[in-house]
Amino acid sequence: MPKIADIQETPNPNAVKFILKEPVSHGTSHSFKSAEDAVNDELARSLFDLGSVVSIFYMDKMLTVEKTDDAQWDDLLPEIAVPIRAAPSVAVNGNARSAAAAVGGSIAAAAGDDPVLGQINALLDERIRPYLAGDGGWLEVLDLSDKTLKIRYEGACGSCPSSLTGTLAAIENLIREEIDPEITVLAT
Repeated sequence: MPKIADIQETPNPNAVKFILKEPVSHGTSHSFKSAEDAVNDELARSLFDLGSVVSIFYMDKMLTVEKTDDAQWDDLLPEIAVPIRAAPSVAVNGNARSAAAAVGGSIAAAAGDDPVLGQINALLDERIRPYLAGDGGWLEVLDLSDKTLKIRYEGACGSCPSSLTGTLAAIENLIREEIDPEITVLAT
């Protein structure tokens, strides 16, 4: 049973990040945008069952919950804490940090042997994903074709207004400066 170490606000006013004392995954991210998506995940399903929850993202010792606009955090936070505390924790392997770093982009990189995609994911792992995780979010690379990189934000970043403006521009600028000046980044 993961204990909650801290609850933190995120840049998205409708999302909060829970820092857990025990991991709920092994470096893999889990993202759910609806109760239907969460049917096979006990933790996510129990959080959606509370009502007023619109998305859930978790990875390692972090869990982000996004609420509806009309729900109040003062009412919802005590309810959310119950299923989180009831969820089973997973045993940590010896190197959870490297497992987490390997997940985000490595799945996309492994799907195709594109060296540019590998460079992009390495850059994102080193310079972008840790900051997004610090705000309760994450970034998944979906595709790179014809100099267009398609990404998807997860967690608090998924519906945060700044993720589609300033953050997206910063990611694109970094990739253009470090890897290829012709790459365009699109969030889906």
